[in-house]
Amino acid sequence: MKQISLTSSLSIGSVLAAAVLITGCKPTEANQTDAANKTKNIDLLNVSYDVSRDFYKDYNPLFQAKFQANYQQQHPNMKVNINQSHGGSSKQALAVANGLQADVVTLNQESDMKLLAEKGLVATDWQQAFPNSAVPYSSTMVLLVRSGNPKNIKDWSDLARNDIAVVMPNPKTSGTARYAFLGAYGYGLHHFKEGVQSSAKTDAFIKKLLANVVTYDNGARAATTTFTQRGLGDVLITTENEAHLAAKQFAKGQVDIVYPSYSIAIANPVAVVKTVADKKGTTETANAYLAGLWEAPAQKLMAQMYMRPSNAAVLAAHKDTLPEIATFEPVAVFGDWDSIMATFFVDGGRFDQLARVK
Repeated sequence: MKQISLTSSLSIGSVLAAAVLITGCKPTEANQTDAANKTKNIDLLNVSYDVSRDFYKDYNPLFQAKFQANYQQQHPNMKVNINQSHGGSSKQALAVANGLQADVVTLNQESDMKLLAEKGLVATDWQQAFPNSAVPYSSTMVLLVRSGNPKNIKDWSDLARNDIAVVMPNPKTSGTARYAFLGAYGYGLHHFKEGVQSSAKTDAFIKKLLANVVTYDNGARAATTTFTQRGLGDVLITTENEAHLAAKQFAKGQVDIVYPSYSIAIANPVAVVKTVADKKGTTETANAYLAGLWEAPAQKLMAQMYMRPSNAAVLAAHKDTLPEIATFEPVAVFGDWDSIMATFFVDGGRFDQLARVK
């Protein structure tokens, strides 16, 4: 697989002040830096999933603006650089588990975070470190179609038609792809009134849908590129925020968004990679960086970027672009994430059984 690259290095001359203000620690406690001249820069690495890049590119300057004046007054010679790494969520989590030196991880699946906790990289109580079980925003899966919807695609069921070509990422490397698969599968169970253990009609539906997949890209953004720039497929299964960005920016005037009648709720958890941050002396800074995600400016930015903020008032204020939809929680339908992974996504699991591998 293609090596993940680090992109979007942004100089932020303020993060340490956030740590000092929030924790009351002395600067030397917040970072292991030269106490005499304070000229050593602080580097943070945010390892994130594929389609979050646009949000964090805009969040970092927000974080900078809040603390810049205070920080520069106290430490004019020190800067904080935030580097970002983006790819399929599970691929990113595995890279961190294998040694990628992330200070924070901002992923889109609980099982990816659990992997890092089991490796001792993330605290086992990571869900208690921040509000809302450490989920600052959520999303859902929608369908992106060609402008004017020439194939008249209205719901998940249309994706199993013989005349439809589907684009989606690979569930073996992408958390978004797992939500795409589970969204369609959950719709099938709901539509056919079946359960996971008695799912013959749903399995037949999903098998037809997967037979229509023309390519499995490594990540969600790669799938967007395949659909919008390479012109493959009649429909892209993607997250709500990615679909809106494509419609407004990447492929303006070329695509339309279709909301399924019933879709999946996507949680996007965050955590400090404690072993790395402690070793580098960036723990307080990393905590401040993530804590800022729950503050009003960041929550409003999420809504503007078509993510569903955890702040109910901010979400309600953007109901014109983030409409109420019928969704289901994956753990409520399929069991915990260990069960989901074991049933659907291990080698030889239900996805492999139903997919026609390209």
